[in-house]
Amino acid sequence: MNKLFYLILIIFSLSSCSFNPNSKIWNEDRNKFESNKNLKKIIVNEKNKIVELNPSIKIDLSNIKTNIDFKKSTNNFGSLIYKGSFDKIGSFKFLKFKNLNEINFEPLFFENSIIFFDRKGSIIRYDKNHKVIWKKNHYSKSEKKLSPKMSFFKEGKNIIIIDNIGKIFYLNGLDGELIWMKNNTYPFNSKIRSSQGKLFGVDYNNILRCFYIKDGSPCWKYQTDTSLTLSNSKYSIILVKDNVVFTNSLGDITSIDIADGSVNWQLPTQSNLVLNETYNFKNSELISDNKSIYFSNNQNQFYSIDIKTGVINWQNQINSDLTPIVVGKFIFTISEEGYLYTLQKDQGNIIRINDIYSFLKVKDREKIKPVGFLIGNEKIYLSNNDGKIIIIDLSSGKVIKTLKISRDQISRPFINNKFLYIIKNGFINQYN
Repeated sequence: MNKLFYLILIIFSLSSCSFNPNSKIWNEDRNKFESNKNLKKIIVNEKNKIVELNPSIKIDLSNIKTNIDFKKSTNNFGSLIYKGSFDKIGSFKFLKFKNLNEINFEPLFFENSIIFFDRKGSIIRYDKNHKVIWKKNHYSKSEKKLSPKMSFFKEGKNIIIIDNIGKIFYLNGLDGELIWMKNNTYPFNSKIRSSQGKLFGVDYNNILRCFYIKDGSPCWKYQTDTSLTLSNSKYSIILVKDNVVFTNSLGDITSIDIADGSVNWQLPTQSNLVLNETYNFKNSELISDNKSIYFSNNQNQFYSIDIKTGVINWQNQINSDLTPIVVGKFIFTISEEGYLYTLQKDQGNIIRINDIYSFLKVKDREKIKPVGFLIGNEKIYLSNNDGKIIIIDLSSGKVIKTLKISRDQISRPFINNKFLYIIKNGFINQYN
């Protein structure tokens, strides 16, 4: 009986010891797992703990030259001229899309007119009075049913178009007539950029494609790593000096020499944990001031990268997939949670954080997400997924007013020739 008692006592002691994290018998991997698990909880909690920082600080941009003729190739809009009162003066009508939320809308401002497309793939040019100048469709009957989504780029008097079904079009912008058309192996998932007689786009297979503008023939391509799942957002592409810089579904940033397609540098930004869920991963658009590249993502990361070397200048914790804006020595961005961040461009220090959704109830706040923003004459114009525009005083970071544009999703704002434009389903609204 005593032997049985002692045997039970020994077994109990060993069991207690093995499940004690302070025990030497404790499994090291299990210990690490519990530690990482707790760390993950802390990180998640900290990510949601956002408070205003120096909300009373004034940001003075009065001595900074307004970026009238910004370079579209670098995606940095800067501060644009818009002194209007946000009064609607008209609309450009197009055939509605079935799902506006899946489309990254961007009209082309061309020769005092606007070029856009509809759900059947018709390309439409409007005059300044909202009338149709021409309407062309270069798709087959079966292709029209796919509801192609287009990206435009102005090349002199002509227009380059790529889409999400793998087509490339080169049109006469004045009359819409087709100059040439080519097919790509994979659908495109980026905007278009052009330089040195070449055009560039990134397809869904994470390949940067280069074509000669004169006839659409391929000049070179560069394949980056691929993922098993497609990205839920567009890849970004910019031109900086003689280089094309782009992102892929894995969060890699790659710089390529335009002349011959050789690699300057490549920077992976994500761990394997994130790469397994690439569908949910979203980068902002890349922007550049010709010295550095700036971008953020929905993994709470904001980067500044040296354009020559690909070395990270600085990194900060901001959760946003919106295109940031550089004005002078400042960077402005808006997080997914609805906070306006003002950063020092060179050091990445956060100067000010303003809660622009502070007027919302908690239950409403969880539903509202920012879509995109622009800066015009020291005011920020922010689109939300509830069809509203929030106007913010840039100097103070305070909300001036909120305007209802649509019951559904709207695009980010666009400013051109001192007018502001917003796309909703079926219309491009113009405001003075």
